[in-house]
Amino acid sequence: MDTAQTITREKALQLLTEADLLEVGKLADAIRERKHPHRRVTFVVDRNVNYSNICESKCRFCAFYRNDGDADAYLLDYASIFAKVQELVDNDGTQLLMQGGLHPTLTVDWFEELFRQLRRRYPQVQIHSLSPAEVIHVAKLSGISMEDCLRRLQTAGLASVPGGGAEVLVDEVRQEISPDKIGWRQWASVMEEAHRLGMRTTATMMFGSREKLEDIVEHLFRIREIQERSGGFTAFIPWTFQPDNTELGGEKAGGVEYLKVLALSRIVLDNIDNIQASWVTQGAATAQVALFFGANDLGGTMLEENVVAAAGVSFRMSQQEIIDLARGAGFTPARRTTQYQILEEY
Repeated sequence: MDTAQTITREKALQLLTEADLLEVGKLADAIRERKHPHRRVTFVVDRNVNYSNICESKCRFCAFYRNDGDADAYLLDYASIFAKVQELVDNDGTQLLMQGGLHPTLTVDWFEELFRQLRRRYPQVQIHSLSPAEVIHVAKLSGISMEDCLRRLQTAGLASVPGGGAEVLVDEVRQEISPDKIGWRQWASVMEEAHRLGMRTTATMMFGSREKLEDIVEHLFRIREIQERSGGFTAFIPWTFQPDNTELGGEKAGGVEYLKVLALSRIVLDNIDNIQASWVTQGAATAQVALFFGANDLGGTMLEENVVAAAGVSFRMSQQEIIDLARGAGFTPARRTTQYQILEEY
């Protein structure tokens, strides 16, 4: 097999089910080497601000959400958000990842005003915020189309859209793990509209819950086909379901399974430049090994992360630790922007 130009769903499934882990890793590493011959491993200094934990979706895999009226339910006011972003700026941060639940009352006006003020106060920070499910929910609450909602948010300051809420892009799986969330075609429609408006986005996959191996392959090919049409994905980030404290529960996917799916992602998604290792869910050691299984990016420093932490997983890494991790694997660490422009090599 040469590159993703020749791979089929059948061949991808065969690699996942029958091929040796190191064989798949070797194929993936060759593609990484071809796409990133400089042996640079990138990261971004960012913060994940969860503006609210109140969510009407109530996904069965989520330990973070609360119902409106719960004792620990919250909605941050603008001043609290600005304080968090100021701390990001004080740490030379350039990316604001802001996500919350599907809040029952927040319309597009609330986000427009927030984004306008953020852009005015912190022009050096890229607003990389809201998942497709949030965009569709806000549009519905506001009585406007998804397209109008995205346009208005972009005008206010939204610069790019993270790929959250993708889980597995197969509706049978989504019905089981998040029955009240948008279907896969709606997720894709938001991404393609964002790309049409000139915004770049990321794509993700949360695996290891209730999906079959065929569903993982289908997810990868659906991402690849969106990229063929619109070309707007900067990176793909696979990560594993964290079952603790969730309604769904179950076993946690292991490191071998993670590395094999990551490697397959690099092979299938030959038309996406960057594959991100998830130290947030896997920890530093596995993330370092992932650099030899197709990953070329270590994501963000994440000054704050609450959603995965709610499931009992709380890996933390400083900027220096990320630099040391990449360097220790024989790569050149580099700090980047959301759009993968290199700011500094170490």
